[in-house]
Parts: sequence; C-alpha cells; structure tokens
Amino acid sequence: MQEKWQTLLVREALIDAVRLFFKSNSFHEVETPLLVECADPEPSIEPFSTSLIQASDSYRGYLTTSPEFSMKKLLARGSGNIFQICKSFRNAEPVSSRHNPEFTILEWYRVNANYKDIMADCENLFRFIAGYLEERELFVPIKCDLQSSWERISVSEAFQKYAGIDETTLHDQEKFKFRAVEKGYQVESQTTFQEVFDQILVNEIEPELGKSTPSILYDYLAPQAALAKKKSSDPRYAERFEFYINGIELGNAFSELTDSKEQLARFEAQNKVRHSEGRPEMKIDMDLVNSLDNLNQELGGIAVGVDRLVMLFSGIEDIRETLAFSARDVFSLDE
Repeated sequence: MQEKWQTLLVREALIDAVRLFFKSNSFHEVETPLLVECADPEPSIEPFSTSLIQASDSYRGYLTTSPEFSMKKLLARGSGNIFQICKSFRNAEPVSSRHNPEFTILEWYRVNANYKDIMADCENLFRFIAGYLEERELFVPIKCDLQSSWERISVSEAFQKYAGIDETTLHDQEKFKFRAVEKGYQVESQTTFQEVFDQILVNEIEPELGKSTPSILYDYLAPQAALAKKKSSDPRYAERFEFYINGIELGNAFSELTDSKEQLARFEAQNKVRHSEGRPEMKIDMDLVNSLDNLNQELGGIAVGVDRLVMLFSGIEDIRETLAFSARDVFSLDE
C-alpha cells in the first residue's frame, strides 16, 4: 500500500503541474457533461450506454468517450484556448496493463493554431511536468531525453523504415494486405485494412518509437483522419499525430476539422461501418456539426491519457497501480 500511495502522490502532483502549465499559458479550464445523448460514432470505440429516466419517459444516453464534442461547442461560442481534465469511458476494450474502461483524460485546444503548435505544446508540457516533479523529489528518471527536440517521423516514413512497406503499397489496400501475409500476419477475407495496419503498427513500429527521445508519428492516412483536417498539400494524408515514449502511445492530436459538411459526411460514413458490423448506429450530434460553422479560425487539439502519464513519470508498468481503484478492484473480472 505504501508504494501505491507514493504513486498516488505523483498523480496528485502531476495533475497540479498540468493545471499550472495551462493556467500560466492563458488557457481556461472548463467542465463539460460526462452524460450525453450523442456518442462518438467512431467504429473503433464503443461507449457505455445508459438511460435518463424522467417520470414515465426514458431517454438513451451515453458516458462520454472523450469531452471533445462539448469542448468544440464551447470553442464555437468563443471560449478561446481551453483545457479539461476529466473522466472518460470506453467499453469493450480488454482490461490490461495499459487499458482501464474508466480513465482520466486531458484535452486541450488552441485557436488560430494547428497540429504543429500542439506538437510544441507537448514538448513544453512534458518538460514542465518533469521539472515540477523534480522540485518536489517525486521525479523518477525516464529512459528518454525530454529536454532534446522530439523525433518527428511521418507514418509513411515509419512504415518504410521499420516494416519495409513503401508509400505506394501503403496506399493500395490489396497490396498492403498481400505484403502483410508475406510478413506472416493472419489476413482473412473479412479482415479490414485498418485491422492489418494496426497489427503492423503495434508489432513492428510502436516498439521502435520514443526510445532515446519522444517520437511524434504524424500525417496519418486520410481514411484515418477521424476529426482531423486533410492536408491541403497532399489530401492522401490527414493532419493528425500521436506521440510515444518508450513505445507507449500517450496522445492523439489533430488540426481540427471545422468543415460542417465534411464532418457530417464522416459521421454518416462511420455509422455505415457500424451498421455493416451489426452494431448500433449512433445518433449524430447535429449541435456539434452546426457549431462548426461558427469556427472561422484554425484549431489544434489533443487528447492525452493522464493515467499513462502517471505510469511514465512514476516508473510504473501497470496502469492499475496508478489508480486508487481499477476496474479489477470494483468488478469481479476474470484474469
């Protein structure tokens, strides 16, 4: 228990440091609903569903998988730069050393900015956290140099360098799947491109990232844009990045899509995927879609897993040790 308590002290100080960093950089801290009517239709994410009961009426509701939708509505109303630290929830993911269904998330958004500005924020934030913890004698040395410039490597460069897959193959789904079979991956007729992509990413690329310095893996393929803008210079790619330290993914960032028509089309396409997989379609958040028309400036944003930050800065390898009570403490789960 003493070791767990020490980790919880690191957690407390780390969250204090995050708040201090953003407050000192003129961000407003916001609070948005955790219980909502419209969930993210992203096919790779499954929300927890519930019901809001009012007298004899019952309304379908969901626990948020991210505060992103509500934060963008605030941005559309002129909030300026904002951040939030809150709980988020994702269902149907295996409880593991890196995943807990209830987790703490940090999100921030900059106006008149893009994903390159968020890259700079990440570098500055991590250096600030390390210094803050060191002053309080809570810092555990990390096998990664936070002070040097972070590595920046594009998705296409990473697949070429670490998996031997060239850019042409990366953009041809059939060739890509065939190359995966050659490499020994199990690829069935129903296996999607994204599933194969993820297998290669997890097995061959992620372990190579964030070794000597943190790594920023940027410019994902356009079909993986999620809520990111496509690159105007090369629309085969999206202005999205994830960053890694010691092979662990810690954050996912975008130059945010602010085109309401394109966003609606993406939500509809995601619902079609959910339908094809026999999963319920999600009611589209038209309040969000319509709000995008009021965002007349560039916008950069990111989501970072706070529990994984605590793992990193306390030298812990199991996310359960960063939580006062993990899912395995509150549910009788099979190992």
